[in-house]
Amino acid sequence: MASPSKSRFVQIGVAISAWTADLFAHPYMQIGVIAFCITWFALGLQTDLLTAALSILAITLTQMVLNSQKERETDDRRRDIAMHAKLDELLIAMKGARDEMAGIEELDEEEIAQLKEQAQDQAEALADELEERGDSQEVDVQSTR
Repeated sequence: MASPSKSRFVQIGVAISAWTADLFAHPYMQIGVIAFCITWFALGLQTDLLTAALSILAITLTQMVLNSQKERETDDRRRDIAMHAKLDELLIAMKGARDEMAGIEELDEEEIAQLKEQAQDQAEALADELEERGDSQEVDVQSTR
């Protein structure tokens, strides 16, 4: 999906790129290209023209796929940021939740792993405490992993 800040020309180009890339990715189109090449050779036409055309087509299709991928990644990143903002809001607003968990996606992987271990330790401690009290409710420690 093209963002509204892009020019109409860019939006049309993105749509054409996506449509063309999808069309040429279809198995029938791939079979058609192979059949076309075999027919070209069978008719004895100049192979240098076919080679040039296929090279240009391959470069163009590669660029179209890369353009589509860039658009998807941009949309995915926007959705990820929005989702994390919503989760952060819930974590901060919820009593008993650790506020430091809000925004952990910005931390290094080691720091995230350390916070995860702390959460697992807390869950295990809670499970032990409930077991000692003889609470009938079961706590699933595995779900925190």
